[in-house]
Amino acid sequence: MKREGFFAFDKPLAFAAVALACVGMLFIYSASSYSAKLEFGDAFHYVETQAIAAVLGIAVMLAVSFVRPEKLKRSAFLLYAAGVLLLAAVFIPGLGVESYGAKRWINLGFFTVQPSEYAKFAMVLFLAAFAAKRGVGTFPRALVFLAAAGAVCLLLLAEPNMSVTICVGAVAFALLFAAGAKPAHLIIILVPVAVCGVALVVAEPYRVRRLLAFLDPWSSPLDEGYQLIQSYYALGSGGLFGVGLFSSRQKYLFLPFAESDFILSVIGEETGFFGVLCVLALFAVIAVRGTLIALRARDAFSCYAAAGVTAVITVQALMNAAVVCGAVPPTGLPLPFVSAGGSSLVCCFAAVGVLLSVSRRSSGVFLRLFPEESAEKRKGTRAAVAGGVSA
Repeated sequence: MKREGFFAFDKPLAFAAVALACVGMLFIYSASSYSAKLEFGDAFHYVETQAIAAVLGIAVMLAVSFVRPEKLKRSAFLLYAAGVLLLAAVFIPGLGVESYGAKRWINLGFFTVQPSEYAKFAMVLFLAAFAAKRGVGTFPRALVFLAAAGAVCLLLLAEPNMSVTICVGAVAFALLFAAGAKPAHLIIILVPVAVCGVALVVAEPYRVRRLLAFLDPWSSPLDEGYQLIQSYYALGSGGLFGVGLFSSRQKYLFLPFAESDFILSVIGEETGFFGVLCVLALFAVIAVRGTLIALRARDAFSCYAAAGVTAVITVQALMNAAVVCGAVPPTGLPLPFVSAGGSSLVCCFAAVGVLLSVSRRSSGVFLRLFPEESAEKRKGTRAAVAGGVSA
């Protein structure tokens, strides 16, 4: 097989990811310059951190793009195990960092990392490897598949991090469907999961308050409904074309987490509906290119891994956009590539590297069927799986 060239990757996908990161740094400065100046004495504090993460993330993306999918498949369990251990490590006293009542970060001395950002992508690779090797056509295998995702979800709930839990759960079910699970099995599993989800919301008073504030934010304008109301003000002020770059008023300590979870509100205020559409269009490029890469993959693992990674980025972006415009209850979920957060940015770039790796070895045609993969027939052959690959 001819060796892949350095530039033999999906360029529109890479451009969209880098463009989103650049947009993010621009609006992180706009959204945080005032608060960063007050808190750290440096208006560029968040931008500098994000820029370092962006450079590191792009380097990681390029490095991962040269890793063959076969190696990722062999390493999938180790990556998943490391992700689970990191999620558990946040509960170790002195190592885990608590903020706003949640333990979601690990203190490494010079910086902190958020294991959930790594764990969700590691989980996708493991689920893709499991589905490619064992299949999910039977109910027991579908349960084992979801049990692996459930372990990650339970640790996320314990932090607590309900928003990422929902994202991870949605991606797991999407990947289960893509891997060929029977509709009857999906329905049987979804019913108790939905019941448990409602129970989890009711069990925590703050979640109930958030739900009520979502239904009527003006019933508690200075408490649970405050953030959503301020987001409405930002988006409403922006209109079609915005109030102008760096001219946001909500960033002056009115809108909480303006540089992270609600950065899309600031983008809407300063650039209007048109600016938000441009940002969402870049995510659409990632969704479309990622789907095409999955469809053109040479083997089942590459297909499922590409589909899962694309689903994580797309689901998280849609959930964030839905939150800031009040379509779903408020959750603490960053906008991929755009929100402030070094861990999220590096992991998103690494995930795009997986997509680029699959695209480097694309078959160039659309694959319509992947039989269940068991063991490889013989060593030394690439993509030789039981049943073959039907194109």
